[in-house]
Amino acid sequence: MTRPTLLTRLPERARPLLPLVAGLGLAQARVHEGCGTARRSFAALVAGAAPGPVIWIAPAWAPERLNPEGLARFVEPGRILFVAARRDEDLLWCAEEALRAGCAGLVVAELPALPGLTPVRRLQLAAETGAAEGRLPPLGLLLTPGAGGARGVETRWRMTPAHAPDAEGWRLERLRARQDPPACWHLSQGAGGWCADPAPLPG
Repeated sequence: MTRPTLLTRLPERARPLLPLVAGLGLAQARVHEGCGTARRSFAALVAGAAPGPVIWIAPAWAPERLNPEGLARFVEPGRILFVAARRDEDLLWCAEEALRAGCAGLVVAELPALPGLTPVRRLQLAAETGAAEGRLPPLGLLLTPGAGGARGVETRWRMTPAHAPDAEGWRLERLRARQDPPACWHLSQGAGGWCADPAPLPG
């Protein structure tokens, strides 16, 4: 008679982290979500920390265009390859192919609406494939409108402006994570680089 197999709650396999600032990091070979009015600034912050080139995918029909001079405080603009997708479905297809190739440290996809669970799962598998077979462990970042809410992402972050009259600043909130609780920080940039000071969660 065979012995029954006991189910255990073992921790998930540790993944390498891309360090951002003050101990904050994002798991590589995974797909994350950024929302809020300063979500593009959050993506630029991640781009500055990511190794290698950055692929930034946006709708070709969107009226807004990123200004390289505005990105320069976060990341060297010459590292970014901008891709203009002509159709909604091309946004996720381009992101999936870029992650699977493992040729960029960060793949950003600006989405006009929340993606479905199946496309996000495909992106997660593509990121894992890129890490195993490509040159770099890719990190995917979906920029979503409003309060976000994409299902299947590793973490969800919201970044909003919190400027003072004499200094720039941002509020960064971790809304969802598989391993960590919600938290909030105030980000600022000084002579020594980026600083992250803990802040109270919004009531």
